[in-house]
Amino acid sequence: MRIKPLAKAVAEQGMPAVALTDFNNFFAAVKFYKAAQAAGVKPILGADFLVLDESGEGSPTELVLLVKNQLGYAHLTKLISRAYQQGQRQGVPYIRKSWLADYSDGLIALSGGRGGDIGVALVSGRQADAAAALEGYMQLFGDRFYLELQRTGRPDEEDYLHAVVELASQ
Repeated sequence: MRIKPLAKAVAEQGMPAVALTDFNNFFAAVKFYKAAQAAGVKPILGADFLVLDESGEGSPTELVLLVKNQLGYAHLTKLISRAYQQGQRQGVPYIRKSWLADYSDGLIALSGGRGGDIGVALVSGRQADAAAALEGYMQLFGDRFYLELQRTGRPDEEDYLHAVVELASQ
């Protein structure tokens, strides 16, 4: 995706804002911010993270964090730095779920869809685990936590969508 054409397309569609996330980083942040501002669109910065539980074992899950304000920007940069300094496993940066307690203020969190811990639990038929994970995120982020709905034709996606809508309705 090219930054300037994205900003132009968003402005032409009359959208007031657009978010761009990088994987565990802010590689395109400055260029994106300037292009969105120039197009008259509010830029929303964020990062996609791989998250490990406290044991550091098992499969990582996904989580998207978006900057809400200046404090959120500071917290996101700290999480990115910590992932590279303390969270690498085989050269890949990860964050620990427990780190979010110190850095959740000023951030908006997206569940990671079927790749997040809630989605993985739902697709595996573990509704109680999904509900517990949702409760944990709600305690950290409050009304700044969102369950992602994505329809891209991937395996298990329809099962996830039905299960996450049911979870949200509860």
